[in-house]
Amino acid sequence: MNPNDEVRMKILQYFYDRNASSTSRFGKKGSAVKISDVKKELKSVHSLNQTQVHSNLTYLIGRKWVNTFDVQKIVHVKGGTIPSTVTWYEIAPQGIEKIEGDSEFKGEERYKGINITATGSNIIALGDGNVVNATFSALHSELNQLKQSVSESSNFTEKQKLDLAVDIESIKDQLAKDQPNKTVIQTLWAGIQIAVTAADMANLIHKITPFLSGLLT
Repeated sequence: MNPNDEVRMKILQYFYDRNASSTSRFGKKGSAVKISDVKKELKSVHSLNQTQVHSNLTYLIGRKWVNTFDVQKIVHVKGGTIPSTVTWYEIAPQGIEKIEGDSEFKGEERYKGINITATGSNIIALGDGNVVNATFSALHSELNQLKQSVSESSNFTEKQKLDLAVDIESIKDQLAKDQPNKTVIQTLWAGIQIAVTAADMANLIHKITPFLSGLLT
């Protein structure tokens, strides 16, 4: 047995337990956690030092047992603003399955046979078989919410719901790339904007537009 496997299982179990007891994605009871808190809590619970945590967490991330994603925000300082990026860590679907066993809800991998890690991109594998570049993870999440809102709305016919869902999924597909095709996104988004605004749901468009910054110009 690899001597590091015991440490890796303790780390993975930590993320699993955190996810299982979470009430949100962020915050004190969030499924996602910053590295400083990971190191502090694993030291307290399992007496793991920073080297053990860092080296074995790197392995778990590389093997897709644990996901990372960045959240960017603007910090206001005297004289202006500066961008700030925080990296968050949370258990991946593969990590959950490692502990629980296989699930009948496990979807077919859309990119099966492709070594995503070898692309050199910071790719997050999602539980539905999709992948997304970490840079666009927040946008991907917002598009999922838009799709759900459209599907649950009585302002659209079933045909309109299907058309919008297909266009939203097409935009999400572009977000797996380092450089999404802006022309494709702009064309699809223009159609989505018209349809959703006409259905008196323009607030959904206004909410997502900031996340599309840089992709619509």
